[in-house]
Amino acid sequence: MRPERIELRLVRMPLRRPFRTSFGSQDVKEAILVRAQAGGIEGWGECAAGRRPLYSGEWNAGAWIVLRDELAPAALRGEPSPVKGHPMAATALEVALLDLRLRAEGVSLASHLGAVRDTVACGASLGIEDDPDELLAEAALFLERGYHRVKLKIEPGNDLEAVRAVRTAFPDAPLSVDANAAYRPADAEHLAELDAFGLEYVEQPLPADHLLGHADLAERIGTPICLDETLTSAAATAEAIRLEACSIVNLKVGRVGGIEESVRIHDLVREAGVDLWCGGMLETGIGRAVNVALAAMPGMTLPGDTSASDRYFAEDITEPFMVTADGMMRVPEGPGIGVTPIPALLERATVERTEVGP
Repeated sequence: MRPERIELRLVRMPLRRPFRTSFGSQDVKEAILVRAQAGGIEGWGECAAGRRPLYSGEWNAGAWIVLRDELAPAALRGEPSPVKGHPMAATALEVALLDLRLRAEGVSLASHLGAVRDTVACGASLGIEDDPDELLAEAALFLERGYHRVKLKIEPGNDLEAVRAVRTAFPDAPLSVDANAAYRPADAEHLAELDAFGLEYVEQPLPADHLLGHADLAERIGTPICLDETLTSAAATAEAIRLEACSIVNLKVGRVGGIEESVRIHDLVREAGVDLWCGGMLETGIGRAVNVALAAMPGMTLPGDTSASDRYFAEDITEPFMVTADGMMRVPEGPGIGVTPIPALLERATVERTEVGP
């Protein structure tokens, strides 16, 4: 379905508390939202990039230009993307166009993807805390709310003691860690000390381009390795599995360039018999709806980063996603992604907008 108009909005939403990882701390969520319109119907997508190019090489100021000057005009002309790279920007537009088409057809994204669940198990990702008591309180909060997994962000100097404290307090809790590429191959002996804590996995311990390094590390530590930043495509994922560089895959739709590539990754990971889950990037309700639909696919075997809206925001821009007492979240059933921004909340969060026309 060819769009008639495409609107870009830059939104900023304060986080309930700062979220710190090995590559920095943020207290505001900034995102680009894409609205595609045709025939009185609109579709929405969200760009997962941040304010600065820290998680990956993309950031919102650059994504805005790519969407405004290249991707959106090409879509309006009915032409394929002329852009190399920029997967998060491309994903935002691809999802908006797919949402537009599915709404016109009256089909939900979950149904389009072949989802097999109407609820998904939720996990919580906890940022690095200087105060151990704060970390324990956060872990307790989400475990009490029924979350099926707690993941701790770690970095050199903020790892073993934090994990030990949480594991001691919650000896039976499903627990994992995420390094966001903060370690080096020389840290293998140190990382092997994580084996004592019975973790479900250590996520992305080494830099993204250390594929062989991850394969070597997998032979030296007992904790399963999950890859995130390394897996930029179905081809990269297939290579990582073949090299046994990981036994668990984190799928992020923005990181891999869209829904179509996500489905390819889902299918090959499922065929390989490797565990798979859906990661998150502190999305608004627009991006969260996509993640929840992906998490309902048959190959998703582990809880994802599908926290409730109030995990990050006092006020989302859509109706909030909620987690039940048993740690589950309902998959949207309406056409397309199944949610739309609430106008007043969207306007309150918008700091810049532009429309791309024919």
